[in-house]
Amino acid sequence: MTDTTPPASVNAPRAATLVDPYDRPLPLLSVEALRALEKEAAAALPEHTLMARAGAAAARFLLDQNAHESSACADHPVWLVAGPGNNGGDALVMATELHRAGLAVDVCMPVEVKPDDARWALEAARAAGVPIATTPPASFDRYGWLVDGMFGIGLARPLEGVFAELARTLSERSRGKGHVLALDVPSGLDSDTGNVVAAIAATDTGTAVRATHTVTFIGAKPGLFTASGRDLAGSVTVAPIGVEGAAAHTQVHLNAPSLFDASLPSRDFAAHKGTFGSLAVIGGDTGMCGAPILAARAALYTGAGKVHIGFVGSGAPAYDAPHPELMLGGVDDLALDAMDALAIGCGMGQRDRASVTLLDALEFAGPILLDADALNLISKDEELAAAVHARGAQNGHVCVLTPHPLEAARLLATDARTVQANRLAAARSLAARYASVVVLKGSGTIVAAPDGRVAINPTGNAALATGGTGDVLGGIIGAFLAQRVPGYEAALAGVYLHGRAADTLTAQGNGPAGLNAGELAPMVRTLLNRLFYPLRA
Repeated sequence: MTDTTPPASVNAPRAATLVDPYDRPLPLLSVEALRALEKEAAAALPEHTLMARAGAAAARFLLDQNAHESSACADHPVWLVAGPGNNGGDALVMATELHRAGLAVDVCMPVEVKPDDARWALEAARAAGVPIATTPPASFDRYGWLVDGMFGIGLARPLEGVFAELARTLSERSRGKGHVLALDVPSGLDSDTGNVVAAIAATDTGTAVRATHTVTFIGAKPGLFTASGRDLAGSVTVAPIGVEGAAAHTQVHLNAPSLFDASLPSRDFAAHKGTFGSLAVIGGDTGMCGAPILAARAALYTGAGKVHIGFVGSGAPAYDAPHPELMLGGVDDLALDAMDALAIGCGMGQRDRASVTLLDALEFAGPILLDADALNLISKDEELAAAVHARGAQNGHVCVLTPHPLEAARLLATDARTVQANRLAAARSLAARYASVVVLKGSGTIVAAPDGRVAINPTGNAALATGGTGDVLGGIIGAFLAQRVPGYEAALAGVYLHGRAADTLTAQGNGPAGLNAGELAPMVRTLLNRLFYPLRA
């Protein structure tokens, strides 16, 4: 007779731990790394333990949510869909735990589960009296939470048939402000890349569940935090379920202040403007002066001691009226040897004048941020590309490249679709090819270093989808470089604060629609001082 009683380890405190990833440098695990951890853990534990712990952790999450739920959701039954694999087994354990806790549950299992662990979970659910149907209800109106337990990590083909239809139903519920919980990852999401699992055809976008919440097991996955993953996963909670050693299996982490705060300069009473460095922002061809001004203003607000602008074109203003602290002039008037860092490319154009300016700048013996037109010039000129690589590989002078996906595609001689298909791989390739720190912008911005370190940034929202925000980011990172923050940490700090400024302004009602790029810098200053430079007692 099969034992359907959950193992005692389900109730162990460490197995029920739920972790909020916010501001934690959590390791992000690939499917390959997760499989290795699962295999190691399963060999050391009684059978069915990992599935029992996963289902119990998901049940604990929902019970905790109901305990603090202000809406009528807590008073309604829970509906769960169980797929044919181990994700379906997790859903069945969760349903059993909720049923035993006194919640009304209904399970839909269109195809009976197959793996041994999942069969054990099915028998336990049946023995406990959990209602299990093979077809979904005609209406979901009477339910509170809907739970997606169809497919977890490693899904290799698009959702089809009843599972695709249920994914659309769950997504509609989520968009309608309903509560949808995904187990491990939203079904249809590639947990390595953050893309929807789709057919090879370029016209097939695939189908995936859009959840409001995700409880992910053992460790966090990169795909939950980049590309489409941030939209599909909703609010993410990690359930380690007692499996340790995740950090040893990856160099990829979630960006958080603890990864860079030790590198920020101290603000001692004896400090002076020279302490915090001089930054030169180079760009602004004729008619495009606004971009370097935005970047330079952001650098001021991020604490650079002195900020200069070297305009490439003509017709530039003599000074910046809102910020006369900025020193404006032509690029030929800049004394580069007096600078501590350069930020070059915003609004620079791609004329011969810009190419000559960039080639000269690459001889600068200090850190350089390369953005916008500087990146486009590098992608078209082998001499410039070689000079960038040589700075990092031979001279040790760091460059920080900040491409959006299309610029990244040009730098890799490919297309934006290929870049977005695997953003982590693209960022790593760029870092290796150019021996530089790379900031691959987008939803879940990725920061990659030539030494293999990678971080995915969790801050930011659609408020940043407006002209000039990239210039602001360049100014922020440039300011940190001028303050002698190492390139990787400068990039981490810049993308974190840039995104968090957008999040904070949005929470105050100033976004996501209509937020202007120039509004970000003052909030970056506020956050920088609040988080890292609190007033001494």
